[in-house]
Amino acid sequence: MRYGTQVTLEEPFGQAVARVRAALADQGFGVLTEIDVTATLKAKLGEQIEDYMILGACNPPFAYQALAVDRSIGMLLPCNVVVRAAAEGTLVEALDPQVMVTLTGTAGTQAGGRRGFPAAGGRARRAHARGRPAMTGAGDMIHHRPRQGRWYHRSPHGTYTP
Repeated sequence: MRYGTQVTLEEPFGQAVARVRAALADQGFGVLTEIDVTATLKAKLGEQIEDYMILGACNPPFAYQALAVDRSIGMLLPCNVVVRAAAEGTLVEALDPQVMVTLTGTAGTQAGGRRGFPAAGGRARRAHARGRPAMTGAGDMIHHRPRQGRWYHRSPHGTYTP
């Protein structure tokens, strides 16, 4: 079952974390929490894993809109963005907001959950044009596919459209 979206960045982990933070800020998201999973597992269990960071991001207008419909949606906040090292680069993963809408089953959340997301696509393209990964509010990622030299929109289902 796919419940998120993923993009691979061809750069070191530290640079990728900085780019993700900048892309989130460009779209009005603040990082409320930062969990260094690698350091935590090393300190608490003595276990070593790849570089792995969880950023808890929040866009106050989106959060307020969702909480106005269903106060319990706070259990799903903040929105976690995972940045982790992989053999092919650095992976950036985020939960598909449509999954959150499905979890709540609230019609108001479904209607409200989509508002503002088309505008986020434009912000995402601008952020990525400045050399940053970009995620829209709808959980999609906008990125450049170097082989084709074009901008593509990657849906949560893994399909690409120009």
